[in-house]
Amino acid sequence: MSTRRIVGPFNRVEGDLEITLDIADGKVEAAYVNSPLYRGFEQILQGKLPADALVLVPRICGICSVAQSAASALALADAAGVEPPNNGRLAANLTLATENMADHLTHFYLFFMPDFARADYAGRHWHAAAVERFRATVGSAPNQVLPARARFMQMMGLLAGKWPHTLAVQPGGSTRPLQSSEIFRLHRTLREFRQFLETVTFGAGLEEVAAIADRTQLEAYRIGAGGGDLRAFLAIAADLDLWHLGRGTDRFMSYGCYNEGNQRMFPAGLWHGAAATFDVGAILEDTTHAWYAAAGLPQHPAEGSTLPVAEKDGAYSWCKAPRLAGQVVETGALARQVVAGHPLARDMIEGYGGSVAARVVARLLELALVLPAMERWLNELVPGEPWCINVQPADETSGVGLIEAARGSLGHWITVRRGRIHNYQIIAPTTWNFSPRDAQGQPGALEQALAGLAASATEPLPAAIHHVVRSFDPCMVCTVH
Repeated sequence: MSTRRIVGPFNRVEGDLEITLDIADGKVEAAYVNSPLYRGFEQILQGKLPADALVLVPRICGICSVAQSAASALALADAAGVEPPNNGRLAANLTLATENMADHLTHFYLFFMPDFARADYAGRHWHAAAVERFRATVGSAPNQVLPARARFMQMMGLLAGKWPHTLAVQPGGSTRPLQSSEIFRLHRTLREFRQFLETVTFGAGLEEVAAIADRTQLEAYRIGAGGGDLRAFLAIAADLDLWHLGRGTDRFMSYGCYNEGNQRMFPAGLWHGAAATFDVGAILEDTTHAWYAAAGLPQHPAEGSTLPVAEKDGAYSWCKAPRLAGQVVETGALARQVVAGHPLARDMIEGYGGSVAARVVARLLELALVLPAMERWLNELVPGEPWCINVQPADETSGVGLIEAARGSLGHWITVRRGRIHNYQIIAPTTWNFSPRDAQGQPGALEQALAGLAASATEPLPAAIHHVVRSFDPCMVCTVH
């Protein structure tokens, strides 16, 4: 006989999250993830002018604001059949990368690592150092990271005018052209951020970290000289065996990210033991266990609907259940790097599958991979050349915008009728990872990752549950937009 326990609300999580656990024989028998706050942006957009989406969708979230802007701009550009000029493309890359990099840093230092300062771990050889370094608000790390993050985010003022909720990101490029002096200032900011990452986070050069090819080399890095907070995490991960914690579906998806002309820096694709067929047309949203009106068979988002039903038998979340060809997928930095073929990401999942440790390492790996690319994009900007072209979608059209936010794959689908938005559907990264069960009873990625964890019906729940949840870095306000 199982005992049901409800966990939530969670602190250090963006938005509202509640998880119901069925516990039997000292472990989690089943998990049910609930996104309890309905918001309704998809209904708000109906009937508006297409350009209004660029004003409204950034307000879905104050953390992933640029990612929402970028996906909307891509959807509108697709609907109009236009490509931005080269400067506009590079500016879009830089703006999105700035937000994604800041998100990675915030997740590691402010959301994830403070859990290791918990009293649960008193007595572990690393605990005292973790308390001093990572304890929320008072540790030495937050006091270093917050000023460094603030200086780095000053880039957003030059690139996008403001953050969050910029209007500089447009279907035709960027409305914020940069002068040579401003590009110089951006280079200086990147140099300062590189120095912070190399001395504080990694204790090694970015290129050295980016070149780590497997777990053996990662372990050699861990025991090497140089310090750095990644080494501290790897020591904790080894002691707690976080490499075997939180395994989910092991089916990884990425829409691809950072347009480099004929290709994307991180390509789109699907990985399930090997590269698999990836068809965006195979995405369907199931509402069997979500508080929405059932539309019969699952719908592709281009034809989807979002009609709330507050009372519905069998429903337990405001989050829909997106599936790719009927299958549950995981998305995020680990998925992005596995699909892109980074050897360390592939090696991390080869033996143990997706795990808490692998997800965290992949996010830090992206810091080392993307910052040098940002330096290159800045060098490719040409002041005085076009940054933006005027875009006006047709009165009868449709489009899709697919990008990678820090937390994973983000898609916007727009349909325009008589010059107005007829339908607008969004699937956010956490919608994929924190989805409820579908009509076939398949649990979502987090629901799978929590099943089998040690848990008691009466004792305080172990910190491992929090580690698994936070390894996906949920953004619940994006989940139920």
